[in-house]
Amino acid sequence: MNWDWNYAAAIFPMLLDGLWVAIQAAVLGYLLALVLGLVIALLRRSRVLWISVPVGLVAEFVRSTPLIVQLFFLFFVLPEVGIRMSPLLTGVVGLGIHYATYIGEVYRAGIDGVPAGQWEAATALNLPTRRVWTDVILPQAIPRSIPALGNYLIALFKDVPQLVAITVLEPFTVAREVTAESFRPFEAITLAGLLYLAVTLVMSYAGRLAERRFGEVRTA
Repeated sequence: MNWDWNYAAAIFPMLLDGLWVAIQAAVLGYLLALVLGLVIALLRRSRVLWISVPVGLVAEFVRSTPLIVQLFFLFFVLPEVGIRMSPLLTGVVGLGIHYATYIGEVYRAGIDGVPAGQWEAATALNLPTRRVWTDVILPQAIPRSIPALGNYLIALFKDVPQLVAITVLEPFTVAREVTAESFRPFEAITLAGLLYLAVTLVMSYAGRLAERRFGEVRTA
């Protein structure tokens, strides 16, 4: 098993194209998870049982089933009922829904961490419910959640290779295709792994900076 630098250089641009697709899937899926996760967190706090209980059950179901099964369902089963999405869109939706159930718990923890006095002050001021959330609670809860949210971005990105199952052209999908043509898996798989590692290290460093910054804010 010898490393061929010429072959590695020839396939590297294709792997970079795949990395760009992976970053798009991760960023778009993460943005969807951030929004949907907040919706889940707020609905689960509802005092109306027919809202909070079904939302909680669905969230538990999604967390308790493998991501790849959910991707297969979105990509192969939904077309049977007329719902068709491109591989990339399917990956974005699958990642977004899956991680929204975890991010919802992060938001819930952040909301629960807001001091009770803040709720009492908002009640004393007779603020409308919308302003209580937008002006008092969420501005305090979300910064508390940012370090954990950063960890889930890294976890989501590391799950992007599972999109190979639905033919999204991320680095490992590209590596598999070039390997099928050249029968040289060493360079392709190694480079794909190194590309994921490089992006993950950057995300991890950014996450530590965010944790340090917002940790100081909470301390202050």
